[in-house]
Amino acid sequence: MTTASKTARSLAALGHDARLAVFRLLVRAGHDGLTVGQIGEETELAPSTLAHHLRTLVDAGLVTQEKRGREIVNRAEYAEMNRILSFLTSECCTGVPARAAAD
Repeated sequence: MTTASKTARSLAALGHDARLAVFRLLVRAGHDGLTVGQIGEETELAPSTLAHHLRTLVDAGLVTQEKRGREIVNRAEYAEMNRILSFLTSECCTGVPARAAAD
């Protein structure tokens, strides 16, 4: 998968209000992350809906999950977040080449 394709997939995952809210919550939570129950309490999403959104974020590489006993701890994947930001800003202010005039 190309860098552009991977970035598009990640941005598509964040393109839903609920997933964006979950991801931002996990970013605020820091490296300790949050359990599925804690995310559900904060977002008020139904468990099955939350599971669907978390799976999409995990599949996009934006969230990692760790089973801890009976709980699943979710963490924002900061390296992936930073990679996306870098991709989006890598050519900032470099200008756009002029197109050749049509004959």
